Amino acid sequence: MTDLQKLSEDFKDYILSSPDSSVALGDTRHLGQLGDPSLEAAEQRLQRALALLQQLDSEQSSDFDEQLNLELMQRTLKREIFFAQLTQHGQAQRRRKPQGIGGISEGIFQLFVNDEREPASRLDNILSRLLQAPGYLAVEIEVITEPIRRWRDIEVQQGQGIAELFSAIVNWAVEENYKDIAELEAAVENCNDSVKEYLTFLQAAPCIDDFSIGEEKVLELLAIRQIYRSPKELVAMASDFMQRTQSLLADLTEKLTSKYQLPQHTTEKELHEFLNHKFAAKIEGEDLSSVLQYYYREVENINHFINERQLFSLPAQQSMTIMQTPGFLQPVIPAGAMWPPLALREGTKTSLVLLTLKQDQLEEHTELGIPVMMIHEGIPGHHLQFSTAAGHSAFIRRIFSANEHAEGWTTMLEDYMLDMGYIDEALTDEVRFIAKRDISRLVARVGIDLYFMTANKDYLNVGLDLQFNSDDVFENAAKLLKEATGFSDGRVQAELNWYSTEQGYPLSYLTGNQLVWQLKKDLQEANTKNLTPLQLDQAFHRVYLESGCMPVESLRKVFVHLGYL
Repeated sequence: MTDLQKLSEDFKDYILSSPDSSVALGDTRHLGQLGDPSLEAAEQRLQRALALLQQLDSEQSSDFDEQLNLELMQRTLKREIFFAQLTQHGQAQRRRKPQGIGGISEGIFQLFVNDEREPASRLDNILSRLLQAPGYLAVEIEVITEPIRRWRDIEVQQGQGIAELFSAIVNWAVEENYKDIAELEAAVENCNDSVKEYLTFLQAAPCIDDFSIGEEKVLELLAIRQIYRSPKELVAMASDFMQRTQSLLADLTEKLTSKYQLPQHTTEKELHEFLNHKFAAKIEGEDLSSVLQYYYREVENINHFINERQLFSLPAQQSMTIMQTPGFLQPVIPAGAMWPPLALREGTKTSLVLLTLKQDQLEEHTELGIPVMMIHEGIPGHHLQFSTAAGHSAFIRRIFSANEHAEGWTTMLEDYMLDMGYIDEALTDEVRFIAKRDISRLVARVGIDLYFMTANKDYLNVGLDLQFNSDDVFENAAKLLKEATGFSDGRVQAELNWYSTEQGYPLSYLTGNQLVWQLKKDLQEANTKNLTPLQLDQAFHRVYLESGCMPVESLRKVFVHLGYL
């Protein structure tokens, strides 16, 4: 074993030594174990990351793939170190950001809904985790000092929905005649009591409103993510995109207003509301889950379209489970989200597509919007991307987190699939109008993400004629997002919840979109292999997917190495 191979194994062991990361990736060594939320554990992990990074920094390889994998491991550690060392008001951000609910529930949820083992083994692991949960929350109470108010409120909302998850697990255990049902029920009751104590603590805790981290830290984070543009340049990019999108929306508004014989001065917002109502998914009785059938039918239609035209290669062993978002996750999942296949699990690569179906947000689920949602979250979007990456031979290419790579791919596809004729011509303008209204969120996300991280209102000026006069950052952000997208108030607030907690992620959508389109354009202009347009598309898709997860700038190196650029 070479030194680099040994370091690669050390890196893998470091990643999987975290019970949270281990279970999320489909590893089996910590299935019944919660993580350690203590500051001591966080410090030990930080020191281990620093030491491992120092060792990796001293290595080089003449082999292209080995060197790229080495760089990806370094970037993963740098990102972990960045957030581990990030401070808010003189203390580690960890002490301002309550994470107890996710810490005890995320692994349990996965064991419940996305585990192919026998129910008895899964319930044993869930019981073990439930028994550890009260102690976990007690440590979380010791860690949190003065939380950021919005983050505290999100945690409370999630905590208020967690009993629903535990109740469903008990019902499942009863159906399976689980041997330790009495112990499970007692553990759930005890855990629910501990959650109540934890939430009571949070609700009584003094809070801080400002959660900005400053321009310097933003630049550092962008560099780690290989986004080589300043905040001002990102805002300029967003403004330009907004101008082009607004021009297209104006043309579509004029066409559709005429088509549906609406009043001549119908606004984009009014047209959006009209289309949402006209093409609303039909609810069977009071059963909101009946909307899911629209999504399953869309999956079949997309798969048929792709296979007929051979636009993408689909892994032989892959599947998607589409389900309603459980209550404890609804505060941070505005409309829909995808949990990718477990990168290390053998066999079928299964994704979870979670859809938030609430009475006040049903307008987010229409016959026009559902195709775009499934293109983005399913095939050829995130599910195809991550199920393909999960088959890569290199550990780091399976697990690397590159938001602009993932979101750039999916948002590019929203336009590409329409351009390729997926939607019936009679409704192409309607779907594109909805998609462009929706994609305006990408522009808002750039401005809001930078604003949240820096508290600089100038970053909200992304091409809409708005004034931001409030001292409340969420009021200003909501004003921009509402104007840009026409989202319901419920979705706006849910979007802002996760924008605030995922620093640097929201801006990656539009940034990735532009990087991916530019990469594709460069391939088309170079066309070094003299391919037909379809062949070039197929090659682009194949290399993009089969290279695994990495920043778009790293992927560009792959295309150069393979002779496409």
